[in-house]
Amino acid sequence: MERIGIIGFGRAGGALGAALASAGYPVTGVSARSRASRERAARLLPHVPVLEPAEVVAGADVVLLAVPDDVIGAVATSLPFTEDQYAVHLSGAHGTAVLRGIAATPVALHPPMTFTDAPVSLAGVVFTATAPERALVERLVKDLGAEVQWIAEEQRALYHAGLVHGANHLVTLVSQALDVLREAGVVDPAATLRPLLTATLDNTLRSGHDALTGPIVRGDVETVQAHLAVLRGRPASTYAELARATVESAAGDGRLDAETAAEFVQVLERDRTGEAPR
Repeated sequence: MERIGIIGFGRAGGALGAALASAGYPVTGVSARSRASRERAARLLPHVPVLEPAEVVAGADVVLLAVPDDVIGAVATSLPFTEDQYAVHLSGAHGTAVLRGIAATPVALHPPMTFTDAPVSLAGVVFTATAPERALVERLVKDLGAEVQWIAEEQRALYHAGLVHGANHLVTLVSQALDVLREAGVVDPAATLRPLLTATLDNTLRSGHDALTGPIVRGDVETVQAHLAVLRGRPASTYAELARATVESAAGDGRLDAETAAEFVQVLERDRTGEAPR
């Protein structure tokens, strides 16, 4: 099996390094600058030496560049790569262009996961890859119990935007909903929301926008108007914007008739401007 070196031992680098080691790949060295990274390396890979980055590269066939997006290119070009090596970065937003100019075969391999310091299983995760060669990447991912999909270099930013919009903005949305419920006097808003959110997320992942329920798809204009009134001035400012998008979608697929959609637009515009649109 290929020898694995890891540059940067944050949460993603630590999780993948530990997973590859568990899959039988020899991890020959890691670089870890911060105290937290060194402690993570000692915990997850206690028998692997912590080395200088150039030493990590010298002893590996595949080098994971688990560093922040903005420094991937600078770090890669500073290292002594050779033509028989693979340089693998973990960014979702970047493709292989950020590795332009190095001797190694460039690979963009992104695991769409949130990593913590707790052990994590990669089984069932669908990695997204961009690379000039596929065989090694597909074998590595398969050995992790995961899957891989391939996208073009020019689609990396769009791919990452979809992930961020779905995952990061979900945190904002749910946090706002928890705050509203808490203000309404709900003692345990998480317990209240959990069954509904779990079912909704599962249905949406299966059926897309067909999973939509609630006042907009039912045409309950007065209910939405009441929501806007009680939320005005509160932090849950995304309600109106998401309502607009929901109206457009429901009208676009025919579940909301044009007249009712126009009423929703009027109510939402009045909330935005403080007066009815002309």
